[in-house]
Amino acid sequence: MEPASALHAFTGAAGRTLRALRHRNFRLFFFGQLVSLIGSWMQSLAQGWLIWRLTHSTAMLGLVGFFQFAPVLLLGLFGGVAADRFDRHKLVIVTQAALLAQSVILAALTLMNVITVWEIMALGALLGVVNAFDMPGRQAFLVRMVGREDVGNAIALNSSVFNGARVVGPALAGFVVERWGEGTCFAINAVSFLAVLASLFAMRLNKQEIHPPQGSTWAHLREGFVYAWRTPQVRHLLGLLFASSLFALPYSFLLPAVVGGLLGRDASSLGILWAFAGVGALAGALIIAGRIGTKGLGLQSGLAATGFGVTLVAFGLSSNFYLSCGLTAILGFCMMTQLASTNTLLQYLAPEVLRGRVVSLYVITFIGVSPIGGLAQGSLAKAFGLREVLAGGGVLATITGLVFLATIPWVRRTMPEAA
Repeated sequence: MEPASALHAFTGAAGRTLRALRHRNFRLFFFGQLVSLIGSWMQSLAQGWLIWRLTHSTAMLGLVGFFQFAPVLLLGLFGGVAADRFDRHKLVIVTQAALLAQSVILAALTLMNVITVWEIMALGALLGVVNAFDMPGRQAFLVRMVGREDVGNAIALNSSVFNGARVVGPALAGFVVERWGEGTCFAINAVSFLAVLASLFAMRLNKQEIHPPQGSTWAHLREGFVYAWRTPQVRHLLGLLFASSLFALPYSFLLPAVVGGLLGRDASSLGILWAFAGVGALAGALIIAGRIGTKGLGLQSGLAATGFGVTLVAFGLSSNFYLSCGLTAILGFCMMTQLASTNTLLQYLAPEVLRGRVVSLYVITFIGVSPIGGLAQGSLAKAFGLREVLAGGGVLATITGLVFLATIPWVRRTMPEAA
């Protein structure tokens, strides 16, 4: 290929991958999120390591994860209703400010050396309550920044910044924890929220026409459930995500025990492991971002879920740190490919009046179900062994991925336009 042709092909591919960034509001959001999410990943690693340092208990790791994410399962649908009822821009500003306040309290208690596991649980529950409203609002807000034609690319780029931060944040957190302690990571996270708040206030948006659905909140919730159940593609995608969240995704809650227990490493090594997961997830998000249209995303989601399960079996059995790093990168790739494919398809299929509720179903299935799996796997690991539980979760995730792949021809017949 001639150099000029190669350059043209490269710039064309880059333009497709980054096309949502041509929207000013999304650019502001993208870079504000990048700073904020680095801080959030630092807090996530530091919190897990703090719990492990205080308790050395896989059951406690699962319990704290349950308290942090279970509120999303309980309240996520109400967050979806709020995203359909209220101005999403204002909703996200309020939730981001609340997340900043949670980080300030966590940092203060830790730096004063008075933090206990029970206080971590309480603050985790507060974080979960806020996220139940923040996540549906933030996801549904994307379409207002870029329009429906670029929403799939915006979702993928949003996933890429999430995972780009996942490469930097944990690695930085491991360094900071070893030298200055977990409280410093929590303080850095609190400061990082100022970037996303500044980006939200700097946006120039047309006034949003809000047409909230008529009827009670319970009627709105039922309407979202009925739509998801009666739409075969939505039902099957959420079912697959439910299985992945229950059997496979909880491995992330147990990573401090894997590093500190099975592999005999320190917080820096945990940061490295998280960073490898972030590299893989970033690659998956960028591949989805480079796609045009939705055709084939359903198949891609099923293959990713199956690959996630197979790789998790190998990860559970690994006793070599460097092999575990490589396997974690594959886990990150498969996880993000499934999540970004599913999110894109759901937002593409959902009518605008139901978008917030459909996104909330995605959020509670992804975020809300995994703490139940984490709680169960943490307890089972204490009884039967961590390796056995991780590998067992991988086997179950593989089976559900294969079942989903087998149903794709039927879904395509029932929905000719399905991807």
